[in-house]
Amino acid sequence: MLRAERGQASVELLAGLPALLLCALIGLQLLLAGYALSLADGAAEAGAAAEAAGLDGGAAARQALPGWARERARVKVHGGEVEVKLAPPAPLAAISERLSVSSSAWARPG
Repeated sequence: MLRAERGQASVELLAGLPALLLCALIGLQLLLAGYALSLADGAAEAGAAAEAAGLDGGAAARQALPGWARERARVKVHGGEVEVKLAPPAPLAAISERLSVSSSAWARPG
């Protein structure tokens, strides 16, 4: 009876590894989306603070982002409101666009 089950654990491990890897990749992608939201929040706040000081809010929002995020961000400024839309890094562009996040902040122009 023991001979028939020999190697069963190895087969189960090999069968389960793709599912485990997929779950890890999904978790990592969701963490990256959360990080992108945090960056967008900070950039929108920086842009709104610059607008309140009478400076260029769009430029301030872009400067608040790290280098990799600047090219993935879209910044809109209108009447003291700064909106930052950011696409997180992803292996496929379609995934990145679907998981894009946005944040806005408003300040009374100075």
